[in-house]
Amino acid sequence: MHDELAGPVATPRTRGAWYRQWRTVSLDGSTLDVADVAANEQAFGRPAASRGRSACPQLRFVALVEGGTHVLFGTRMGAYGESELSLSRKVAGKLREGMLCLADRNFFGYELWTLAGSSGAALAWRLRKNQVLPCERRLRDGSYRSTVHASQREWRQAAGGVPVRVVECRLEGVEGAEPLYRLATSVLDPERAPARELAALCHERWAIETAFDALKTPLRGQRIVLRSKKPDLVRQEFYGLLLAHYAVRKLMHEAALEEILKERVKSSRGRRNQRAVKRKMSSYPLKRDQPPLPPIPDIEEHVRILN
Repeated sequence: MHDELAGPVATPRTRGAWYRQWRTVSLDGSTLDVADVAANEQAFGRPAASRGRSACPQLRFVALVEGGTHVLFGTRMGAYGESELSLSRKVAGKLREGMLCLADRNFFGYELWTLAGSSGAALAWRLRKNQVLPCERRLRDGSYRSTVHASQREWRQAAGGVPVRVVECRLEGVEGAEPLYRLATSVLDPERAPARELAALCHERWAIETAFDALKTPLRGQRIVLRSKKPDLVRQEFYGLLLAHYAVRKLMHEAALEEILKERVKSSRGRRNQRAVKRKMSSYPLKRDQPPLPPIPDIEEHVRILN
């Protein structure tokens, strides 16, 4: 039922949902705690802990989120031990022509890239630090053409492969920025998607983190663990939660089109919340009183394309 009902809802008037002619969507995954009973642990598994046992079993899920509306769709869930890449292969079937899919560096690989691209959607995914795609031809916007191969053997023989366009850039004057950002896109013509615009656009992938937060925290109130004690009911509860989230976001979007779009407001761009959590034994610091962050910059103004 979730797949039949949940899908993109943005209209041409929806702010933040479009880049040029494309509907922007982001791909990512997360986890949810489930009730600590033997049946759930057997069905979903439990994450490792540095000391003792983790508090609860967990399920893993991967979803697409529509930019601007934060609507989640195409969601697939599985056991904690199932990788995000495995679940993403099932989610990729929900991509459509006319979409531009953004994804973080852990998703990039020949198999998933070609599967997602076969849907007709355009792709713009970050590359890992150790993924260096050789420059075959430099383009006028500073990006370059390259080829992704299925294996090292194909790469050495220069056989087969999928053409991509690579953008390398820095964010100058942005506090906390990494030394180098690299992304691959299936949009090969720089006139259709210039390198500077794509580099700034990829920052909007963080919208999916906000959508996941709304699903996992405010929507469930104080219930931080899915309460069902049987695996089938856990799955039912999970998709029920997704349907509730979809209904709320769709209603918010309809209200925004009727009322909010009458007012001129500055569009929100970028993620500026500091990484911090309240749980113990986390790699992030505990939340404490902190000075306010500086104003959100216009990312495109700070992008420097590397040649």
